[in-house]
Amino acid sequence: MLNLLGEFIGELRAIGIPVSLSEHVDAARAVDVIDLADRETLRATLAATLVKDGDHLGAYSIAFDVFFAQRDSASFSVPLGEDGSGENPLAPGVGDAQGPRGGGGASGQLSAQELAELLYRALRDGDLEALRRGARDAVTRYSGMEPGRPVGGTYYLYRTLRSLELDAVEKRLLADGAGTAPGVLSQRLERDDVAQRIDRLKAEIEREIRERLVEDRGADVLAKSLRRPLPEDLDVMHANREEMAQLERALRPLSRKLAVRLARRRRRRKRGPVDLRHTVRRSLSTGGVPLDLRFKPPRPAKPEIFVIADVSGSVASFARFTLHLVHAISSQFSKVRSFVFVDGLDEVTRLFEGSDDPADAVARINAEADVIAFDGHSDYGRALAVFHDRYAQELTKRSTVLILGDARNNYHGARAEILADIRYRAKALYWLNPEPQSYWNSGDSIIDQYGPYCDRVIECRTLRQLEGFVGELS
Repeated sequence: MLNLLGEFIGELRAIGIPVSLSEHVDAARAVDVIDLADRETLRATLAATLVKDGDHLGAYSIAFDVFFAQRDSASFSVPLGEDGSGENPLAPGVGDAQGPRGGGGASGQLSAQELAELLYRALRDGDLEALRRGARDAVTRYSGMEPGRPVGGTYYLYRTLRSLELDAVEKRLLADGAGTAPGVLSQRLERDDVAQRIDRLKAEIEREIRERLVEDRGADVLAKSLRRPLPEDLDVMHANREEMAQLERALRPLSRKLAVRLARRRRRRKRGPVDLRHTVRRSLSTGGVPLDLRFKPPRPAKPEIFVIADVSGSVASFARFTLHLVHAISSQFSKVRSFVFVDGLDEVTRLFEGSDDPADAVARINAEADVIAFDGHSDYGRALAVFHDRYAQELTKRSTVLILGDARNNYHGARAEILADIRYRAKALYWLNPEPQSYWNSGDSIIDQYGPYCDRVIECRTLRQLEGFVGELS
């Protein structure tokens, strides 16, 4: 069991979930005092000791289902039981009513109609054991799983669910409950309850398929094929709707954590300039020799941030998250000014100043910002020229300029000399590019023309990379 726990924690680290050595020890101690035969208790115990972020629970659950699937006792090389018998408390016992992995027992002899009736009654009555027996038999009957066949679990899941015709089961369950609780709200609650029961059946079928794949291929191989990036590691430019929702949920706690970190770092800066008066006073005991220098309290200057963001096409999602994060921690900077462009440029600082939630301001940018001047295609040269003409004189040696975009200029003029003057006026100039570095300078990308005038050009495709960069600004 200890070896299995170590392999499981290794997989969590490979996914990106941070697990320290002390947390590993805590998990080992925790599983020594619980009933290992109760998989849900084991799941909750390991989650409590190993997972610190709610957004990581989805990835954790998949890894748990893989590594703690029903397997032979040989998988548990170090038993934790006090009797030293070496028996595997997680494996099915002899005489288990559920039968072997093939879906044996009475349910294995059911016809298709009898199986459908079993699942219906289990869903109607909320009988979890019957639901699991039905899920096993459904996988055996419909999935078409073959040992050694290099097919993903999603294919087997699709075949099983298609054959079960769950839409008809859902309608039957709703018909049984019709009229028992009049009212629109009651009917809505009834629909939600039925949907949750159907989802539970799907989850049981998916778990059964995973456990059989573990037996066939091994936990390590299956875990690698099932890995999904954590919210902070999702590619912002290519995230689907569900992943964008995960990113939105992850952004708010990320901004709070980052603001606290920056404030703590600023407080811990050890010393300011030499305090000549106090140094001379301390030197009286050494005959006027200033052996013990005294320093004034540190007063670290907060930088001014100028953000210039391309909001065209797929780059817009990256710009939205970056603007949100920078303004969410704006208290850590003396000033934050934001500009957005496509082929025209507009300052949108006013939208953030009039809103308590940066997300609301970001949502208003598309509707209120004047960013289209001609054809609505990105023109970095023209946008930089407009910024230089209107705002360059306001840059100082306390100003840090961030440019967000992929530098795909639709074959317009680069006007790189303007960027050179902006860099001369400002303290620092950084370019955050949301494309993979291997894509830079391909097609109409002209990042190589702008790069020499930037302090750094940074690949910034995920929230983790964005957090790391913004954390360096103070």
